Amino acid sequence: MIAPSRRGFLKLAGLALAPVPALAACQGGGVLNPGPLTSTAKLPEPFTLPLPKPTPARPVRTTAAGDHYAMTLKTAEARILPGYTTEIWGYDGTFPGPFLEARSGTPLIVTQTNRLPVPVATHLHGGITPPTEDGFPTDLLHPTGHTTMAGHQGGHGMPAMHDPYAHIAEGRRDYRFPMRQRAATLWYHDHRMDFTGAQVWKGLAGMCVVRDAQEGALPLPDGDRELPLLICDRAFDADGRFIYPSTDPTLTRPGMDEAIAGGALGDVVLVNGVPWPYTEVAAARYRLRLINGSNARRYELRLDGPGEGGFVQIGGDGGLLPAPVRHQTLRVSPGERFDVVVDFGQYAVGSTVTLVNTAASGGPGQVMRFHVTRKASDDSAVPARLSDLPKLTPSGAHRRLVFSRNGSRWRINGRPFDPDTPLLRPRFGDTERWSILSVERHPFHLHGAFFQVLGRGAAGPGRYDVGWKDTVELSPGTEVHLAVRFDAYRGRYLAHCHNLEHEDMAMMATLQIT
Repeated sequence: MIAPSRRGFLKLAGLALAPVPALAACQGGGVLNPGPLTSTAKLPEPFTLPLPKPTPARPVRTTAAGDHYAMTLKTAEARILPGYTTEIWGYDGTFPGPFLEARSGTPLIVTQTNRLPVPVATHLHGGITPPTEDGFPTDLLHPTGHTTMAGHQGGHGMPAMHDPYAHIAEGRRDYRFPMRQRAATLWYHDHRMDFTGAQVWKGLAGMCVVRDAQEGALPLPDGDRELPLLICDRAFDADGRFIYPSTDPTLTRPGMDEAIAGGALGDVVLVNGVPWPYTEVAAARYRLRLINGSNARRYELRLDGPGEGGFVQIGGDGGLLPAPVRHQTLRVSPGERFDVVVDFGQYAVGSTVTLVNTAASGGPGQVMRFHVTRKASDDSAVPARLSDLPKLTPSGAHRRLVFSRNGSRWRINGRPFDPDTPLLRPRFGDTERWSILSVERHPFHLHGAFFQVLGRGAAGPGRYDVGWKDTVELSPGTEVHLAVRFDAYRGRYLAHCHNLEHEDMAMMATLQIT
């Protein structure tokens, strides 16, 4: 099949060719944003607060069915900024939520009790799960005593809708994650219809690492020299509360201020819930598991220190790459993960190395700092060969998706989200070719399967496209080609923009795997 031109592609989707705004004006997406939300609280000096290092949560019990965990979703007061308390919504009342460590092949059974004032829907991002466990936006867990209507009240130019296929629970439910997947860095977050951006901003996010024997046999840095890092941005008012301009602060009626319609951007960068932290490291190799947990902010990460620095990428969204890839800069869109090794042994003891974001200036341009404090022995290494990945060769359908905007309405193939009517019906077990064109900048995320990037436009994959992916950045006006195969479960899943404000404005598509 001969692919149409970009203009013909848009015509097929029933869309007009819109001018592409400059990137500097649309960090969060296509709508022109006035810039980050501005904090009025007194902010700490960067690199004065220590980095919290996640400790794996302990299962409440282990049975033949798997490892069992319990989480209560509730409001809590957190000390994020010195001198202030900030109300969060958290898994177990923490931000980030409990750090889950899983073994490939050993199921996780996570019992969640909802004591928040609103419904939630938890998505294990990067998890290959049955559709009932995937956190579909209308599969809601309501608080005890709350009405169990499955739908939404309308907003963002969309009519109210009811989803007859929604899986609804009240008070408590079990999420059963089979974990039949390779070692990788995952994360989990709220996915409630119309309110994902606001509820993740309030703190409903956490990290999960899957381990397996293949990865464990490699001489990669581990133990204290493995750092999971959840990076996100926020803004704070004069009382230290999160600033998020929802139309309805109770998050009962959907809607947001036009200031964040292109994506909410904060002026404070948090790593593991702490603003611009520092951590002490030995002069040795460290493994950094980087997660972009921001609503809309993309990062271009570099190491600023006394030398060339740089990262050795060993993994991505779906686990280990076939071979290491060296980068001076990492471009990380919302939802993406980069698993990298940094050799702090190349720096003299007493050096400081700053992780900066060259896609922004001021506070958003700083991320965290490493203090090289001591010499240490180091028997870790990065092998030239990391894993064997099968190459997907499309032989099934060729599907086309266009991410676009009609006025203030975000669309996929010109249509708003409809949970009841699938936009695509991929065939189980087929390897399909998906061509995705974005008129503006969006992070594309797929549920239910990983994919491989075949190319961008007429060129091959980019430097950040290697390995199994579940999230990929769509550049303005560029067509991205993917090889996609759903071979784990049949049922209903999602493809959507992982700019959470765009997602809340219906930039999602229902998939029915047949």
